[in-house]
Amino acid sequence: MKHLFRAVPLLALTLLAACKTQSTTSKKDNRVRESQGVYQYRDEDPTNRPFFSDRVGVIGRNGMVASAHPEASQVGLDILKAGGNAVDAAVAVQFALAVVYPNAGNIGGGGFMVYRDQAGQAYTLDYREKAPGKSTKDMYLDSLGNVRAGLSTSGHLASGVPGSVDGMAEAHKRFGKLSWAQVLQPAVNLAQNGYSLTERDANGLNRIKTDLVRINPDKAYFLKSAAPTDTVTWHKGDIMVQADLARTLQRIQAQGRAGFYEGETARLLVDEMKRGNGIISEEDLKNYHAVWRDPLKATYKEYNVITMPPTSSGGVALLQLMRLTEQYPLRRWGWNKDSTVQVMIEAERRVYADRAKFLGDPDFVKVPVAQLISPDYLKTRWTDFSFAKATDSRNVKGGMIPGYESLETTHFSVVDNAGNAVSITTTLNGGYGSRVVVGGAGFFMNNEMDDFSVKPGVPNMFGLIGNQANAIAPGKRMLSSMTPTILEKNGKLFMVVGTPGGSTIITSVYQTILNVIEHGMTMQQAVNALKFHHQWLPDKTTFENGAFSDPTIQALQNRGYILEKLTNTLGRMDCVLVRPDGSLEGASDPRADNTARGY
Repeated sequence: MKHLFRAVPLLALTLLAACKTQSTTSKKDNRVRESQGVYQYRDEDPTNRPFFSDRVGVIGRNGMVASAHPEASQVGLDILKAGGNAVDAAVAVQFALAVVYPNAGNIGGGGFMVYRDQAGQAYTLDYREKAPGKSTKDMYLDSLGNVRAGLSTSGHLASGVPGSVDGMAEAHKRFGKLSWAQVLQPAVNLAQNGYSLTERDANGLNRIKTDLVRINPDKAYFLKSAAPTDTVTWHKGDIMVQADLARTLQRIQAQGRAGFYEGETARLLVDEMKRGNGIISEEDLKNYHAVWRDPLKATYKEYNVITMPPTSSGGVALLQLMRLTEQYPLRRWGWNKDSTVQVMIEAERRVYADRAKFLGDPDFVKVPVAQLISPDYLKTRWTDFSFAKATDSRNVKGGMIPGYESLETTHFSVVDNAGNAVSITTTLNGGYGSRVVVGGAGFFMNNEMDDFSVKPGVPNMFGLIGNQANAIAPGKRMLSSMTPTILEKNGKLFMVVGTPGGSTIITSVYQTILNVIEHGMTMQQAVNALKFHHQWLPDKTTFENGAFSDPTIQALQNRGYILEKLTNTLGRMDCVLVRPDGSLEGASDPRADNTARGY
């Protein structure tokens, strides 16, 4: 694919003027080459602190796993050392996370996998949840057509039909090397024997204790005491044993997908739904199947980007963002300088408007993917952009495409010693999903139904607006922002990247990639780097404390940008970079317990 905007005189003149007058950055390249041909980012201003922490990457030559929890990363590394390939390790990590990271790791949710084998062939697997057969378009509205608060986010009616187990079974059946029983065993061991809680693990479980008791009466799952009081709480170092979950995992280990979608586990899940007026049926479970889809591919300069197609909106949005900004000299302007940030915000504004209008389940609606990432279409999206002032989001709509009628998550990355690479983002949606624990089976259910457009124009829990393309329908997959991605450079594996973060996933992945490609950061520096986010509506840019210098803030505000400093953080990146000498750099996010393991 040719680069975008090769012959656009008006834009070229605008770009030339911007290069001369807009950015406050030095024209000096801030990349400093160090040992083994690896670049390190250095800012000429010693008072500027662009990083969340000074964590350095983990280096290995034979394999690398980066995930949200140290126990899960160790499981993946052990599988690689035992002779497993990247898919074996990824399956083992997915099930391990279901034990040690219950706020997002799951067997009661779903996700997406991007896989590139050592020969360069790419595959994508959609194991996103589905709406139950008894779902209706207006199931969360009252008699006046208003949204009934909480129904799509909490409790039994909030859950879609889980896809994680079927997805992992499909991935392993097609590409696995070790036996299914072998890759499941570490998760069984962790559930049976227990694991030591981190401080973050303990705090998370304590935070949801009230919901656990309210939504799961007469159950003691994830509570430290069967008779909980405010003084009985989890602490760092406590051992969490999950006997019922261990038995569920053993059924999956012995029977494959049937160990979840049929038999005892299916009966327990359906009984749980009936207990709380949920609508997932045995037929819904039996009929669920993950789908292999054609990966999205596009170029950005000398890089090939391989990412997830719909039902993910993330891949389309990422390619739009990268191609919209490809024409601009971001490296020369500098990391998070005013012109760099302005171009990125304006691209994000337009891309999220397109997301709201066009994106949905391609098995149900026409999604004009090729048009959305085409140079001609993207050129039209810039026609109302001016460096002089911010665009008003009220005046930004989804683009016009002829012939088209508009109708808490976690990520892990794995590379093995043969060069096979897996990028997986998996989710329950909100933290701990719907907070419903399946009685007798011991796992959380998702609250993914909130990712549908419950009512056109009404934002979901992440503030995202949806329309008819993402309306609820039986058997339909809800739209997602998950963006598992793999990059090649000169035809060779270069980067495996992804993150949780709801609506901020797309922009966090986008910035992390540019931090390496344009700003010369190592993989870990790119993960550490402070980030910002704009999603069209609400019309504001949120940013991590320290992400923008005072001159950048002033310059953007003078042009009409609304900036909001966050009290929390953006992203939980887990990435792997192939360095120039062939070694692997694992980068895990210092904002949480994320951990990289390599050898």
